[in-house]
Amino acid sequence: MSDSGRRKRPLVADRRYPKTAKKKSPASSKKAAARKPVRKSARKSARRRNPVVALFLAIIGFFWRILWGFAWRVGAVTALLIALAVGYVYATLPELNEVLDGRQRGSVTLLDANGQSFAWRGDQFGGVVTADTVSPHLRNAVVAIEDKRFYRHFGVSPRGIASAIRINLREGRGPFSGHGGSTITQQTAKLMCLGVEYDPDQWESEAAYEADCRRGSLARKAKEAIYALAMEAKYSKSEILTIYLNRAYMGGGAFGAEAAAQRFFGKTAGQLTPAEGAMLAGLLTAPTSLAPTNNLERSQSRAALVVGLMREQGYLTEAEANEALRNPAELSEAAEAQAGGYFADWVMSSGPEFFTRNTTEDVIIGTTLDPRIQTAAEEAMKYIFENKVREGSKAQAAIVVMSADGAVRAMVGGRKTKVVGAFNRATQALRQTGSAFKPFVYAAALDMGYSASDVIEDGPYCINVPGSGEWCPQNYDRQYHGRVTLAEALRTSLNIPAVKVAQSVGLEMVRKVASDFGIDSDLALGPALALGASESTLIEMTGAYAGILNGGSAVTPYGLVDLRMQGESEPVMTATGGIGERVIQEDAARELTWMMHKVVAEGTGRRAALPDRPVAGKTGTTQAARDAWFIGFSADYVAGVWMGYDDNTPLTGVTGSGLPAEIWHETMVRVHEGLPPRDLPMQPPGGNSIFSEGQNQRDRDTQSGIESLLESIFGGGRVQPGQAPTAESQR
Repeated sequence: MSDSGRRKRPLVADRRYPKTAKKKSPASSKKAAARKPVRKSARKSARRRNPVVALFLAIIGFFWRILWGFAWRVGAVTALLIALAVGYVYATLPELNEVLDGRQRGSVTLLDANGQSFAWRGDQFGGVVTADTVSPHLRNAVVAIEDKRFYRHFGVSPRGIASAIRINLREGRGPFSGHGGSTITQQTAKLMCLGVEYDPDQWESEAAYEADCRRGSLARKAKEAIYALAMEAKYSKSEILTIYLNRAYMGGGAFGAEAAAQRFFGKTAGQLTPAEGAMLAGLLTAPTSLAPTNNLERSQSRAALVVGLMREQGYLTEAEANEALRNPAELSEAAEAQAGGYFADWVMSSGPEFFTRNTTEDVIIGTTLDPRIQTAAEEAMKYIFENKVREGSKAQAAIVVMSADGAVRAMVGGRKTKVVGAFNRATQALRQTGSAFKPFVYAAALDMGYSASDVIEDGPYCINVPGSGEWCPQNYDRQYHGRVTLAEALRTSLNIPAVKVAQSVGLEMVRKVASDFGIDSDLALGPALALGASESTLIEMTGAYAGILNGGSAVTPYGLVDLRMQGESEPVMTATGGIGERVIQEDAARELTWMMHKVVAEGTGRRAALPDRPVAGKTGTTQAARDAWFIGFSADYVAGVWMGYDDNTPLTGVTGSGLPAEIWHETMVRVHEGLPPRDLPMQPPGGNSIFSEGQNQRDRDTQSGIESLLESIFGGGRVQPGQAPTAESQR
């Protein structure tokens, strides 16, 4: 029987397990019933939404998805690039001990004759300190004023940057002009110039290099941030602060905390008090203008602000803060005095350039400066200008004090004594010497056998100068004094006898004696040489007088005693100055000293006389009183004084016998305080002169011969009564 007509059963596998109906609980039924109407209501609400709003929301959603997708991808790439940059910088960062001294130049520390520091030049670096070895007051002060979140951030402070931008905009500047919001780590990165070292071949100067390191552009800030992040990864917080405390410039030529502590307070960085630590921390913002050696009051005011921040941030108790405010930091005695600035500049300029002005090493120079004598000279200058010079006068003066061997003990190059790099009138000003030159005329004569008691005619006298015509010198008082001795002529500073003596011994001989005594400037060729028509510096003239005191031997003024590298005991070089070759015989020098003693005791230099000991010297006043001099010596020291205007304006009522002699007197009174009186190394002329009775026949014959010679040479010179002299007399 066929089954084709019958419906076949579908070929479906039987269920292994019978399907069981899941019985719903009443609660589930209720929840389902409750959800169903809500979903239906939402669909109805969506269908009822405004199509414009829906389109707008859809567009916003579309762009948000694009923006978000772009942002997180850019962010991821940026983060990766920053990480790579930080990693690269991290790999190039040097070890800690290689970055602590960041100076481009070395330093020069000058010691006085007692071995004490009195001046500093170059970039001072007192030695390496760490954040743990400096005074905690300094460490806390730096954090309080520069970066109070230093121990909490990762090298960059977004909050600090945002605050700085807001302040800059509020003050009308660009967002990155003015306040930078930099952390200590970022400042340290800038001090390291982001790893770029100074290359003389690449940069025009160190100033150009440093200016590039301080640039504040946006790109530079970004590099600075990356460098700071790398530093945070490489170094600990303590190490970063150590680098900062060693490399930061703190004014006064001091780089680093140790140099600043020694420079301003004469102590190490580990000994600083809260007030001193606050003052150094306050310098970091503007080290040059805030330096206590420039303006102590301003520096103390800044320190008071730092003390307040330290109190607010818990680094100082209320009592400690009040104590620091009541007793602000003061400069050390050496720093406050700022003595010997002119002297230090002179020593620096006279030493080898590669050990002084352009040294790359730390150098210690021992000098001849005596701080007591330096103070005496400065006080004398101040006293005279405050009490004897009219208020508002622009007149200047200079003082040099030295020993008989040329060792300079004090130097004042102008009325302002606390200076660095100023024009030094003691060493740089070439001025006519006037009658202060006359001792060299008589030195040449005495060395050739003349005597102080020899007589010469002081009368009308003219010389025909080739190329210039007739020249008739005149005495200061426009009078003629007849027959006078050489001693009398020098004592009263007569011009005509000086010219006659110079002509007699020969102008070339006078030039040679003056040059051998150390006057290296160009000397006049004509007969006006005898009256000081040549120019010289005060230190040259004072050194030449020292040669007279020491018995007739030349001296080279010097201030450098020895020069050594810091940390070394053996000097690299020693003094190159001192006593040189003999210029005139000792007897001639002693007799000339006696003549110059008469100048002070009885002649034009009486205002310079000291009350307790004999001294010798000579006044000098140039044409139209443009320069006034007094140079002289005791048995212990030689001192020279110059006075005048920088622009050659004539002095009013001033000659060498006036204010210069008084400045010399005030200086030497102070210099000799506590020193026992000593006699001058002098001797009167061998025969009797007009100052004593009786004269042996040999001396009469010698004098008569010299008089005859002088009369035969110079007896014919005349001027007409009332004739105006062609050259003003000099005294």
